[in-house]
Amino acid sequence: MPRALPAQDADVVIIEQSWHDPERFAAIFDRHYAGIHAYAARRLGGGLADDVAAETFLIAFDKRTGYDVSHPDARPWLYGIASNLIARHRRAEVRQYRALARAGADDPAEDHAERVAGAVDAGARTGRLAAALAEIADGDRDVLLLVAWAELTSEQAGNALGIPAGTARSRLHRARKKIQAALGEDA
Repeated sequence: MPRALPAQDADVVIIEQSWHDPERFAAIFDRHYAGIHAYAARRLGGGLADDVAAETFLIAFDKRTGYDVSHPDARPWLYGIASNLIARHRRAEVRQYRALARAGADDPAEDHAERVAGAVDAGARTGRLAAALAEIADGDRDVLLLVAWAELTSEQAGNALGIPAGTARSRLHRARKKIQAALGEDA
């Protein structure tokens, strides 16, 4: 879980400063770009991740004056923007999971050396996981992947997606049950 930021380093302070000094927003980009890009790459593959990550920060910059200053950490806000952009590519995401399920390949964001270093049965597990992810409802998948890959809490995931925390917890529970059923003992 990410560490709490000291007050002087909190994202909200930088965002507020960027209202009058737009160049300050570069600190938010520098701090969070790699995480947003990695999340988008895991969901869509490397090709679309560059575009999604860049557009996430363009939108965030444009909407920074509307940022809810009661939230010191901008990660849920940024992941929410990224999730909305990823939603535009739902068919590509599901196609990728189905292709992974058929091929039994590892994570598309990993390079060849990382795939070779994986365990022998990882392909089968990954294939079943990819197939399960392809079949999970979009909203459930969004919450699950924000928690699993972006390391947000269910409350932060709900905040990112604009849904109540209880709804996020329900979606996460439902998604986890489907993944457990698909993976069986490997879960």
